[in-house]
Amino acid sequence: MTKVNKAHLITPHRTNFYHVFLFDNCQPTHYVDFEKIKIQPYSLLFIDKDRVHQFDQLLNYEGRILIFTEDFFSDSKFLRSSILFNDLSKQATIKLNQKSLQLFIRLCDNITEELNLPDDDTKHFILKNHLHNFLLLAEREKRKQGFGDLKKGADLDYTLLFRDLLETNFTKLKAVNDYSSQLFISEKRLGQATSKVLGKTPKEIINERILLEAKRFLVYSHLTIKEIGQDLGFEDPAYFVRYFKKNTETTPVEFREKYLSK
Repeated sequence: MTKVNKAHLITPHRTNFYHVFLFDNCQPTHYVDFEKIKIQPYSLLFIDKDRVHQFDQLLNYEGRILIFTEDFFSDSKFLRSSILFNDLSKQATIKLNQKSLQLFIRLCDNITEELNLPDDDTKHFILKNHLHNFLLLAEREKRKQGFGDLKKGADLDYTLLFRDLLETNFTKLKAVNDYSSQLFISEKRLGQATSKVLGKTPKEIINERILLEAKRFLVYSHLTIKEIGQDLGFEDPAYFVRYFKKNTETTPVEFREKYLSK
């Protein structure tokens, strides 16, 4: 993978599928949406779909990688609420001891073996089961290291539904009421849910999503500030600049220059 796709991998790119890295004895630095993730030997790294990420220039990656789409896995609720891909955990990697490492290597071998068999009516289901087992065992491993599951209930359900709506509407809808009305709950009830699950208000979550996309455009595209503002639903370029500076304490131009000068 690193030999064939080097030019693509070392530049920022967005993919619409999930990544699971199983690292061997290596210590690269992986970049995910403006954050440096320093990889420890013998660890797992999980990257959600639609994230912008980048391999380091040296490409000193040893190990295996699983990539899969949401359509293939078909259980989107599991993926959205999993402690593996959900950014609530604030910890993207899982350190493995030798026993756990060998377990995940065997799981990867099972997937590879099935992929190399002729296609039949059972292949998809067997591969999905292998992948599901991999993810469930990874969740167990992460829980051992002190990361708990998200508490099931109405608060989590409302929060996940809100985030799904936000992902498809953040360029058009920017008021909390726009989302709470679609969920048929009050702004107060939505605020109670997100505060309990995420520790943030709905407005903070909306702002974070808009700003993340703005930063992606500023660093990973050649669009003008005016064009970026328009793509994000700001008809007035000056208002977009004020909005960005209010929430980041820097102007869009300053932010772009800072990252492009690195």
